[in-house]
Amino acid sequence: MSLLERIYFLHDRIQQNRFPNASDLIEEFEISQATAHRDIGYLRDRLLAPLAFNQKKNGYYYTAEGFRLPFEDSSKIILFLGLLASIGQEAGLADLPELVQLRKKLTYLAAPGQTNLQEIIHCEWIETEPVATDVFQAVLQSFQEKCQLTIYYQKAETVTKRTVDPLKLIHYQGRWYLYGWCMLRGGKRLFHLSRIKQAQVEATQAIHVPTDDINDITGVFGIFKGKAKTTVRIQFTGNAAQSVRYQRWHPFQTIEENDKGIILTLPVADEREILMKILQFGSQAQVLKPESLKRQIALEISAMEKLYAATADSPKKQ
Repeated sequence: MSLLERIYFLHDRIQQNRFPNASDLIEEFEISQATAHRDIGYLRDRLLAPLAFNQKKNGYYYTAEGFRLPFEDSSKIILFLGLLASIGQEAGLADLPELVQLRKKLTYLAAPGQTNLQEIIHCEWIETEPVATDVFQAVLQSFQEKCQLTIYYQKAETVTKRTVDPLKLIHYQGRWYLYGWCMLRGGKRLFHLSRIKQAQVEATQAIHVPTDDINDITGVFGIFKGKAKTTVRIQFTGNAAQSVRYQRWHPFQTIEENDKGIILTLPVADEREILMKILQFGSQAQVLKPESLKRQIALEISAMEKLYAATADSPKKQ
C-alpha cells in the first residue's frame, strides 16, 4: 500500500474520532513501526495537520476543525481531470504520453480507484483539426528547452520550410496553434499545428522570447493576433441580442443597451473572423462601424443572394 493510502486511512480514523495510533497502521497495512511513525510525522510535518496525541485515548486527534488533505473530495480537481481527458480526446491528443501520464498521476491523487473520470464530462467542438503526436511533442520540447523549431508548413498547396522561435501555444475553438517568430517572414506568425507536416527541435537557442505583454495575444477579437486595427460596433436585435448579452466575445468588449437591443463593441485586428461571426446571426446583426466591414458584409450578402437566386428561380419539378 502507498503512503497516500495510509495517510488517507489515518486521516479518516481521526475524523471519525477513533484516535488511531501507530499500531493501527501496522495492523492495517502490515508495515514496520518505523514506517508507521514516519507516516504520522509526514501527516503532521509535511501536510501541516494540527495533530496531537491524547494520552488517555492512546491515539491521535486534530486540535482544530476543518483540516483537509490535498485533493480530499475535491470536485473541482475531478472536474479538471475530466476536462483534461476530454480536451485531449477532442483535440486528437488522447494518446500523447505526457498527457496520459499527467492524468494518471492526478487521478491517483484526487480519486483513487476512479480511472474513467472523463465519462462524467462531455466537451464538444466542431471543425477540430487533429495534430500529429510527433509534431506536438516537438513543439512542446522546443518550449521546454527554449530552442528554435524547424517546421515544414503547408498552406494551400505549398509547403515551406520555416525556422520559428516559439512564443505561445494557443488552444482556440478546438484547434491548436503555434504563435512564434518566423525567421522566413521576419515577424510574428500564427501556425496551425495540424498543418505542420514535420517538426524538428534545433540546438540553437531561441532569440525571441515571450513578453509580459498579454495584449499581444488577447488584445483583439478572434484567432488573428496582432495590434488592434479597428473597433467594431454591432447592433443586435431580437433573439440575437438576448444571446449575445450574456456572451463574452473578448475581455475588452463593451455592451450598451438601447431600444433595439444591444450594441457590442470590441477591438479587431483582422475582419475575416468577425465577418463570419456576424453573418451567423442573419438580419438580427447589423454592423454600425467600421465602413470597411459594412462593405464586406454587403458584398458577401450580395454574392449569397445571387447564389441562391438561381435556385429560387429554377422551375420546380412536378
